[in-house]
Amino acid sequence: MRKPLHVTTWDDGAAHGAPAVFVHGILTWATDERYGFGAQRELARERRLLMTDRRGYGQSPDTGRSDFEEDAEDLVKVLESAGGPAGSPAHLVGHANGGLAALIAAGRRPDLVRSLALIQPSVFRVAADRAPVRALYERVAESSGPPPGLSPEEFLRASTEGIGMEPPEPTPARLRAARTSMGERGVWEADPALAPVRDAPWPVLVISGDWTGAPPLYREYAGEALMAAAEALTDALAARHLRVPGYYPHTQQPALVNAGLRELWAKTG
Repeated sequence: MRKPLHVTTWDDGAAHGAPAVFVHGILTWATDERYGFGAQRELARERRLLMTDRRGYGQSPDTGRSDFEEDAEDLVKVLESAGGPAGSPAHLVGHANGGLAALIAAGRRPDLVRSLALIQPSVFRVAADRAPVRALYERVAESSGPPPGLSPEEFLRASTEGIGMEPPEPTPARLRAARTSMGERGVWEADPALAPVRDAPWPVLVISGDWTGAPPLYREYAGEALMAAAEALTDALAARHLRVPGYYPHTQQPALVNAGLRELWAKTG
C-alpha cells in the first residue's frame, strides 16, 4: 500500500466554510512562500485549508517518478477525507502541474468537488492547435531531457537563472523538490477528460498572469504556451477566467488571487 501524502492543515480558528485542498507545481511544496501557497495563508481565517505536498515534494513520501496520473489518484484520496462526515465535497485549487493533477482528479470524482480553481495549469493538449503550444511541443520533441549526471542544484539553477529568474537558495527541501521535478513525467503527455468537469454542477475558475515583467526567455519558453492553454481551457470548460498582472499569480498578486478564490468559494459555500 502506498504511503499517504503529507497534508498541512491551516485553520486559524474562525473557519466556517467548506475546506479547500491546495496542490502545488514544480520546484516547491504546498506551504512554500516562494513558489507555493504561503501567501494564501490568510484564507485560513475563513475556512480550513489542506495544503497538500505532492509525492516527492515537501514532507510527502519519495517516488520513483512523479506522475500526474498518480498525483490525481493521491488527490482523490485527500478529497475523500477532506470534507468531514459523509464525505461532503471540498474546494480544489491547483497550480501548474498541480493544476493538471487537480483537473484529472476532479474529472474522476466530481462528487468530491465543490469548486475548481486552476492557476496557470499545465494543461496543453486542449490548446494543441495554437501556435505557442505547437512551438512547445516542437521543443519537447527536439529535447532529450536533462543531461546525464545533472545534479539537482544544477537543474534548479538552469530552471531559474537559466531563463532569467533569480535562483532560490538551494536548501535541502528545495533540492529535493528539484530532484523530483527533474524526473517528473512530461505534462505534454496528458490528455485529461474535460467533459466531466465541464458538465459538473460546480463552478470553475482559471487564473493566469498577463506575463508583464517576465524575463523574456521565460515568457518565450513557458509563458506564451501557458497563456494560450489558459484561454483554451477556459473556453473548453465554460469557466471564468481571471487575468492578473505578472507571471506568478498567487505569489505576485496574492490579494487579487485570494479575492478571486473567495468569490468562487462564496458561490457554493
